[in-house]
Amino acid sequence: MPAEGHTLDAKLLGCPVARTAEIIANKWTPLILRDLSKGRSRFGELQRSLIGISPKTLSERLKRLEEWGLVERTCFAEVPPRVEYMLTDKGNALLPVIESMRAYGREWLPLDDCQMAEPDDEPVLIGTSAAD
Repeated sequence: MPAEGHTLDAKLLGCPVARTAEIIANKWTPLILRDLSKGRSRFGELQRSLIGISPKTLSERLKRLEEWGLVERTCFAEVPPRVEYMLTDKGNALLPVIESMRAYGREWLPLDDCQMAEPDDEPVLIGTSAAD
């Protein structure tokens, strides 16, 4: 993980592959990006779709993704307060990587007969903006 403050120091991480891996190597980050590829989402919607993630972990991951410029957080002055998350252009640029991970998993890491199918059978929407 990045040092205190959670900023990515390119000098410490070296090559572009290492820097990108630092962002997406977390268990939940690719799944959050996958879910946000479908458009704006609220915290509760993300938590329901990410089975097994704790609210604390989701909150921390969203905060890091926002700090890294991958996710935009929008607060609405309503009662109760409403917060939505969406991918930025920088976040959308990672979607081909996420789609490649899905393709690799389907090809090389098939499910056993007793396991359920992947809940995200729809491909990641590459080259689209959540704001569209």
